Formats: sequence, C-alpha cells, structure tokens
Amino acid sequence: MQTNFKDLTILYVEDDDIIRKNAQMYLNKICKKVWLAKDGLEALELYEDYSPDIIISDIKMPRLSGLDMASKIRKTDKSTPIILATAFTDTTYLLQAVELQLIKYLVKPITSTKLLEALKLANEHLKQDTLSLIQLNENTVYDTLNKTLIIDNEVIKLTKNELLLLDILAKHTTRAVTYNEIENYIWLDGFMSMDTLRSLMRSLRKKLRNIMIENVSGVGYRLKI
Repeated sequence: MQTNFKDLTILYVEDDDIIRKNAQMYLNKICKKVWLAKDGLEALELYEDYSPDIIISDIKMPRLSGLDMASKIRKTDKSTPIILATAFTDTTYLLQAVELQLIKYLVKPITSTKLLEALKLANEHLKQDTLSLIQLNENTVYDTLNKTLIIDNEVIKLTKNELLLLDILAKHTTRAVTYNEIENYIWLDGFMSMDTLRSLMRSLRKKLRNIMIENVSGVGYRLKI
C-alpha cells in the first residue's frame, strides 16, 4: 500500500485524542504527510495553509462540524476528496454526500481496512480528475463516486445489477455501450442471456422514470441525457 499512497498528503480531523493519534500512527506509515486537527475550525486553517490532497474528518465535533467544514470548503473547492466518518448512515447522509460531492462516508468504528478502501477511492478520484455528478435531467442526478441515484431529492434503491448497468451507461453517454461491454462489466466470467439483459433493462427503465435508454439495434444500449 505504500506504493499507492506514498505521495499523498492527508488532513485528518477528529476531536477524540486517542482516535486521532491512532489514525496518525497508521496513516504516517502509508502516506507522505499527515496533518491533524481537533475540530472543523482548526482543520480549515490547516487546509488553507497546506492544501492537503485528501481530507478525512469526523462529523460531530465542537466549534465546527465535519459537514459544515466540508460545506465551507466546497464553496471554492470542488475537487479535493473529502471523506467523513459517522456512527450511522441513512438517506439524509446519502443526499448530503451527493450535495457536497463526498468521496465516502466511513461508518464507525474506523478500521484500517475501511481507511484503505476510502483512500483508494480518493486516490482514483485524484488520478481521474473527473466530475462525480452526472446530471441525467433537471430532476435526476447520478453520483458515480457514491454510486447513488437521486430523483427529486429522493435516493432511489437499485439492485446490485441495476446499479452496475446504470453505472456503465452513465459513464458512456456519448455512445452506445455494447452488449459485450455490459456482459463483462456486470456478469464478469458468467453468462448473460439476452432475455436476462432485457429483464434487467426493463426494471432499470422503470426506476429511472423519465430517463430514456435507447436500444441501438445489433450494438447495445445508450443512456440519452
């Protein structure tokens, strides 16, 4: 993991002294530099001074919460990956993740495995340098980072395969995604029958409501936005 993250700088924000120090010890082993803050206000000062590559923060903190800190940063900075830690998740947090373009919510307790997963996503985001939000129409947004579909400010629940199908279609809206591409992306080494694909497409179309998925005869499918 050192090879993947050795050039990254991290701002870690946590009001609990023990958790903060433990995280520092771990992150120092795999990252270039770690700055520590005990609340959102202190974190904003460090952010302005050092411009870290990635920000990892608790949500509930004195003086300024993680969400409020992220909101202030996003007013001028849409690209720095921000990861927030919380004791629980619900649809309200998912909506906030989309609005603030967060990389991920870490559900406490935070383990090394969870940290590595979040850092991997953040690192991929830095390398791709692409927008995470795809506006499908005026009422519909797909968040590629958090794999979340929002219609009229409501999180739409998708099955695993529905989500994978939407993901590959949303990332290639300028062309038709071939049947072969869909099969390799969703079923991996398995087998996809056309009946199975048509059934999956019907269920996704129903949940997308007014978003059209065009069938390009003999080629595949295209999401029209």
